[in-house]
Amino acid sequence: MAFNIALSGLNAAQTDLDVKGNNIANASTTGFKRSRAEFGDLYSSGLQNLGDTSAGDGVSVQNTRQLFQQGNLTATNNGLDMAIDGEGFFVLDGANGERQFSRAGQFGVDEQGFVTNNQGARVQGFQATEDGEVGDVRGDLEVNTENLAPKSTTNVAANLNLDSRENVLRVDQTLIEANGDQIDELESGSIGNVGFDQTDWTVTDPEGNNSTFSTVDNSSAANIAASFASESGVSATANSQATLSNLNNQDAGDTLKLTLSDGGGSFNYNIDGSSSLQDIADDINADGSIALNAQAGGGDLTLADNEGRNIEVELTGGGTTELDLESQGPDTGPKNLDTTGPVTVFGNLEFTVQDGFDLAANNAQILSGSETGTSDIQNAFDPNDSNTYNHSTSTTIYDSLGNPHEMTQYFVKQSQVGNPDNSWKSYVEVDGELVGNTQDNPDGTDGFDLVFQNNGSLDTAQSDDVLINDWVPKDSSGNPNGAAGPNNGVEEPPLPPESSSSNFVLDYTNSTQVGSEFAINDLQQNGFATGRLTGLDVSEEGVIQARFSNGESQALGQVALANFRNNEGLAPVGDTSWVETFESGDAVISRPNTGPLGAIQASSLEESNVDLSEQLVGLITAQRNFQANSKTIETSDQITQTIINLR
Repeated sequence: MAFNIALSGLNAAQTDLDVKGNNIANASTTGFKRSRAEFGDLYSSGLQNLGDTSAGDGVSVQNTRQLFQQGNLTATNNGLDMAIDGEGFFVLDGANGERQFSRAGQFGVDEQGFVTNNQGARVQGFQATEDGEVGDVRGDLEVNTENLAPKSTTNVAANLNLDSRENVLRVDQTLIEANGDQIDELESGSIGNVGFDQTDWTVTDPEGNNSTFSTVDNSSAANIAASFASESGVSATANSQATLSNLNNQDAGDTLKLTLSDGGGSFNYNIDGSSSLQDIADDINADGSIALNAQAGGGDLTLADNEGRNIEVELTGGGTTELDLESQGPDTGPKNLDTTGPVTVFGNLEFTVQDGFDLAANNAQILSGSETGTSDIQNAFDPNDSNTYNHSTSTTIYDSLGNPHEMTQYFVKQSQVGNPDNSWKSYVEVDGELVGNTQDNPDGTDGFDLVFQNNGSLDTAQSDDVLINDWVPKDSSGNPNGAAGPNNGVEEPPLPPESSSSNFVLDYTNSTQVGSEFAINDLQQNGFATGRLTGLDVSEEGVIQARFSNGESQALGQVALANFRNNEGLAPVGDTSWVETFESGDAVISRPNTGPLGAIQASSLEESNVDLSEQLVGLITAQRNFQANSKTIETSDQITQTIINLR
């Protein structure tokens, strides 16, 4: 009996030594889970035998249990090495088609592009579509090493802040002219006579406030223009011009006398019959005593004053030939200038009235908004003049061939007169050419309206949808480069990610207009050039991302993880892998970092969870147990030998 008991002890100690030896042997095996031998005592039993006096039958090995505690995570230089931080197993498709599970994440890519472990088993995961979206279909994870095809830009998302404190730069206005003639008055069809009589002027602003002032009798155009200098919303400029003909036919001894009003000076020229018109013009320009500019040409002498003062012309002396005088104005016929006295030529006035303002003379309305006169724009938007726009920003977009193009956005604050409050214009330029709404505007683009609410957010109902559908991609020489052109048909935002045209949308939904500096919070576009594979990255969720030389990244798939109700029921099949059994339960496969499953640590491996110190101490204990059981056999042998030697 003692021999059997000792023999069971030897077998148990040997098993313990085997388990601990295996643990020690795999102390450096990636993903290895240590085991322990579990023992139970043996007692013989029978009917009505309660074992009160039984010595026992020895020991048995009840179980060799694997312990699945987490091992330490160690960083590596391989981008496809993965470690599970938490619960779960990698799912592998073995060479024989058997589904296996492992904690060892030493992965790479085989000659066919599939992600495999070091035994060639393919890693299973959720596969990605051509657009890089991870779906729900599971299969072999594959790395596509082909170049990433180019994609044209279809959407530009701009998250900007436009400074509400900016001034309105553009001024919409109307011009109306009042022309002077040789009959001592300034006149224009809708203005009537001004300057000859006292004139009372009234300026009305957009809020209905009036400003009044007067000009006295016989005021020159220069004085009238000066009286407008302090007014808001209206202004006036003046000039004077008179043309003298037949001057070469004057007799010697005649004197031409020229006088400018308002301190402009005077000039006397004695005609001697030998001077040319150019000589007379040169003398006037060089004299310095009069501010006139004289030019000779075509047999005429033209006199001009750019301030609009009255020009008085007088011819005295013994000459009898008449001199023709022609002034600029509605009555352009020549007048005879004889020796009876001077003739005064009044100047020309040009009034500028901004939109929303009214101008009246002697209570007679001259101009109301844009009802009469000629429309004019001061400081109109010009992408080449930074003084005509408030803000600008640039980014790169791509055509269907992957060629880069520079797109610049310009922002111009609008006047509240005739526009909604907090209104801006957005202009778009690609490679130096304005685009957007050019089909209906042959001379250019009128831009897009951006209207903001009083809390600073964009009013999408009043703002335009910014769709660019007239851009033709061109090369550096300005010729079409062969990429897809615009689609001028009916097309509204949002555009599909894949487009067969050069159309793209500018999305300002998240932009604001508040009282802070112009800021580019975010500016993203979805196009890119051709790219070659440069590396792989893995996220905590197990998504394998391919990095390309064009700066883009694309999901190739997502690693799948499995979990079991009873991990200890898994059956080891070698190569640090297990297969499911009835005791383990069915595998529950899902995505990393969801439910009870752990996260993926990229470029890392899970070390063996074997504690060498603990195993070495246990090895000594198992050795002592083996020796002690051997001693039991030795003692029993001596007793048996003693019995045999009895006589």
